[in-house]
Amino acid sequence: MSFKEFWSRKTLIGVALGQFLSLLITSTGFSSSELAKKGINAPTSQSFLNYVLLAVVYGSIVIYRRKPLKAKWYYYILLGIVDVEANFLVVKSYQYTSLTSVMLLDCWTIPSVMLLTWLFLKTKYRFKKITGVVVCVAGLVLVVFSDVHAGDRAGGSNPRKGDLLVIAGSTLYAISNVSEEFLVKNADRVELMAMLGIFGGIISAIQISILERNELKSIHWTAGAGIPFLGFAVAMFMFYSLVPVLLKTNGATMLNLSLLTSDMWSVLIRIFAYHEKVDWMYFLAFGAVVAGLLIYSGGDKDENQQPLNLVSEDPHPSKQDEEATSGNYSKGTVAGSSKTWVA
Repeated sequence: MSFKEFWSRKTLIGVALGQFLSLLITSTGFSSSELAKKGINAPTSQSFLNYVLLAVVYGSIVIYRRKPLKAKWYYYILLGIVDVEANFLVVKSYQYTSLTSVMLLDCWTIPSVMLLTWLFLKTKYRFKKITGVVVCVAGLVLVVFSDVHAGDRAGGSNPRKGDLLVIAGSTLYAISNVSEEFLVKNADRVELMAMLGIFGGIISAIQISILERNELKSIHWTAGAGIPFLGFAVAMFMFYSLVPVLLKTNGATMLNLSLLTSDMWSVLIRIFAYHEKVDWMYFLAFGAVVAGLLIYSGGDKDENQQPLNLVSEDPHPSKQDEEATSGNYSKGTVAGSSKTWVA
């Protein structure tokens, strides 16, 4: 690989966008911490506002277009269920296990994504990409063994339960990320966000009425509680809006590797905002993760995905449509594939 190929525009934009998404995740963590300090424990309710924003903003665009859905609607219901429960399980795990365990076990998303993309999207991973993943995970391991988390290794009230929740949530995150990557590459980004917002909001509302109704009634809605709640929703809305862009250009594995730096960004914020001192290994770990990202995405020509058939087709196409799509069939697009998507 040449130097010019390695430092391509696609690579640099992918790394920069990935780190911006990581910063957004960091901001949601600070918002959640503020809510936790105020005794507010309503993870599904926090996500609900994000789904509402997605439904309103992108749903309005879909309605304005007045075009039929490119993907079958029931795939979006399945994606909504998976996405809502992934958020719920990982947030819930913090009540039972340590931050270090969550950080380490959350890496399970990466091999899960690679396996799913290999099985269903036919993505090929060469030695360069595997090397990049190993370097990224090695950077995170440095964080785990850093003295910064020395007081966090005691565990939690029920570490086994918490660890199982993290693994389950990470697996669902992998399914959600891979599904979104496929949909955004073969359907439509705006449609994906609109339908995820609608079905995610409905599923969240049902879950809130069952699990968090009493919690919401006990909250005293002041500016101190409302601002972190709103900040979390806005950050998540921006995160969800930009994730499909990175998925389309660099893939789900690149997304999850980028998010490994979220905890490191939080440390940097604490250094400059709260003047805290941190272990030097954090900076070494951050450099390792960024280097791994560059190795993984540099000169990215490895992915080879076979489109699958999930697009809704017109049962009575016009002659012009048949002529237009006949060329697409020869190119192996979604409409011309004989395969079916397995959720």
